[in-house]
Amino acid sequence: MKSSKHLIPYNLKRSHRKTVSIYVERDGEVMVMAPKDLPDIAIDELVDSRASSIFKHQAELEELNQVRKVREAVNGESYLYLGRNYRLELVEKQEVPLKLKDGYFRLLKKKAANAEKVFKLFYKEKGTNRINARVHFYKKLLGVTTGKIRIIELQNRWASCNPKGDLNFHWKCMMAPLKVLDYIVVHELAHLLHPNHSEAFWNEVDKVLPDYRERKEWLRVNGAEMDL
Repeated sequence: MKSSKHLIPYNLKRSHRKTVSIYVERDGEVMVMAPKDLPDIAIDELVDSRASSIFKHQAELEELNQVRKVREAVNGESYLYLGRNYRLELVEKQEVPLKLKDGYFRLLKKKAANAEKVFKLFYKEKGTNRINARVHFYKKLLGVTTGKIRIIELQNRWASCNPKGDLNFHWKCMMAPLKVLDYIVVHELAHLLHPNHSEAFWNEVDKVLPDYRERKEWLRVNGAEMDL
């Protein structure tokens, strides 16, 4: 549901939650999570009361998105994996379409036209094992129970969760350094305890990752480059 009859247009999602959360997505869109019984006018007023902060965040994101890299599947192009850039090498033969070997991403030359699809599959496959392992490690520290874990396309979010404990992670997370990947995992697990960005939420994150602000800032500054 989208509202645009006031100062700041936003996308609205209602649930059985008790509080309102306002997010600015990476593309500048405003997302509002609100209780089912909260009147629209109250949500409008709350969003507009935070206009200054929202506009500032949108301006910062617009500036950061200008450095977004467009990659071409040609020899020498660089691709991110776990925070490092690896050069691409097109090869005539190998047993799989894409693999990371000897410091290079090696891609079958005949797959170059579909490189984006091949890379997405690579990140999803690698993420399945890596992210599952990090979730199982950190959920014990946070004392939460999780459901299904999926590595998918999530538009403008790094991760999402639902009240059942199901977790979704964007395949792009596999481009981040391990410290930042852990931050994304802990951030989402903490939402199973606090479905907002309240002080209590950040306290949970801080208990597990005392340097979370540094990791969060890396993601803010470099997130636009984590793309194909």
